[in-house]
Amino acid sequence: MIHKLTSEERTTQLAQLHGWQAVTGRDAIFRHLKFADFNEAFGFMTRIAIKAQEMNHHPEWFNVYHTVEITLTTHDANGVTERDIALARFIDEVAKAMQRG
Repeated sequence: MIHKLTSEERTTQLAQLHGWQAVTGRDAIFRHLKFADFNEAFGFMTRIAIKAQEMNHHPEWFNVYHTVEITLTTHDANGVTERDIALARFIDEVAKAMQRG
């Protein structure tokens, strides 16, 4: 079984991520991203989708034009796990690289 992070572990991990916040009333983390246009947002989502498939860990997300909203939680553990933190770190890396480019 996958280890669900304790409140303390989640708080510590969340503090190390860029732009992520706890979801009120749910054991999940959330990030809102804005890109230059739809193509950039879709390209970002494509990169994340490939990594998520490799990890067999898929985000909940919503996209409209140049915005992407991502919620991460591990349904099997009924909360946030290291898998969510690892995917959030990857998302942060991709977002940072795209913003520089």
